[in-house]
Amino acid sequence: MESVKVFVPYGAVGLNCTQEAFEAGLLMKPDIISSDAGSTDSGPYYLGSGHGKYAIEDVKRDLKRMVLGADKLKIPMTVGTAGTCGSDEGVDTVYQLIVEICQEAGIHKKIAKIYSQQDRKTIKQKYHEDKVQGLHGAPVITEATFDECETIVALLGAEPYQEAFKNGADIIIGGRSTDTAVIAAYPLLKGCDPASCWHAAKTVECGGVCTSAGLQGGVFMEVDDKGFTIRAVQPQSTVSPYSVSAHLLYENANPVQLTEPGIRIDTKNAKYSALSDTAVRVEGTTIEYLPYTMKLEGAGIAGFQTVSMAGIRDRKIMNEPLQWIDEVSEAGIEKLEKAGISKESYDFWLRPYGYNGVSGMAVPEDYVPNEILMMLTVTAKTQELATQIAKAFNPLLLHYNMFAGKQMPSFAFIFSPAEMERGAIYEFKLYHTVLLDDPMELCRIVYETI
Repeated sequence: MESVKVFVPYGAVGLNCTQEAFEAGLLMKPDIISSDAGSTDSGPYYLGSGHGKYAIEDVKRDLKRMVLGADKLKIPMTVGTAGTCGSDEGVDTVYQLIVEICQEAGIHKKIAKIYSQQDRKTIKQKYHEDKVQGLHGAPVITEATFDECETIVALLGAEPYQEAFKNGADIIIGGRSTDTAVIAAYPLLKGCDPASCWHAAKTVECGGVCTSAGLQGGVFMEVDDKGFTIRAVQPQSTVSPYSVSAHLLYENANPVQLTEPGIRIDTKNAKYSALSDTAVRVEGTTIEYLPYTMKLEGAGIAGFQTVSMAGIRDRKIMNEPLQWIDEVSEAGIEKLEKAGISKESYDFWLRPYGYNGVSGMAVPEDYVPNEILMMLTVTAKTQELATQIAKAFNPLLLHYNMFAGKQMPSFAFIFSPAEMERGAIYEFKLYHTVLLDDPMELCRIVYETI
């Protein structure tokens, strides 16, 4: 059989790649241009709110390259997990950007929009049928958990993308998908070795990260009926058996196996061979077929937050920053209780950045920082309450004196006003799988012609 060549320019749409890399990728004559566009790396806010992480201008820039490049070569393109979290809003936003790009360029395309945001009633029914199971580390849930989620998505496998290809889509915009599915779908449809399709897609999901060029370099994969080849794209960049094999460690609990909807691949017998400084061949990956499940992700509001930051250089406090934190905390709690605000109605923490604010761990003996950034973060049920509590701490952050008989110190707030309202914050509530009889059961596909 003929091989299928896939150009992956970006680790995520909106991250950019060099112009040299993109042009080099097109010159390698791909059969399709594919890229993931999202992640949960940046926390639950994007899923909870449904909004995207990257600037619209950056997303449009990257999409424009893909649309025009695919049109030039007369090949399809796919984007997965549109809008960072893959919500319906994310799919619609990317669709509108592509409409603008096509209209500006005067080109005509058939576009498939694959939605994977879930209706709570549907997922509740699966829960009652005992088809929803927690992954390792998942929180315990009840039926009420689904109502607590602002947004629920199910991660698409390859099948919805294949269905859209069969219906003649030139451009496919996927909702929340596994990072590999959006890339593996086309070579799977064309009959390439299934184990190699999934393994190759996992290798290139982050774009050029599996090469020496990193995120800005893009990457090229070629799959056939025996294995796959990974090629560096950015001029002067390289790829090695080490860099290719190492990517199976990324966001994966098992360094040898990878589980995707309905399958698990095993790489323990895979052989990685350097064809040159810019190409690595991989053969020997095997595949096992499993009951079909999709991962569920859900996020809901955990409260509202207000933050204050103060810079401190007082040498005496630098000797005992944790003591200062303990005393300010106790003074703040006492002050709020006198005002009728119980400590059960809010959460707060003070972190000394420059001391152990990042790790929270013990510091080396005799370590004394030159200065620290003291950050107060207050979380409460309402924004008003969070800000009220932060304001109660304000004079303590500015003037608290832990040394009896000494003059009152003054520290420095970083901003004025000192209190910064962060709005609603979110937490992940679902990290589960749902068992399905039909891979298409939880997705909706809408076709549009521009």
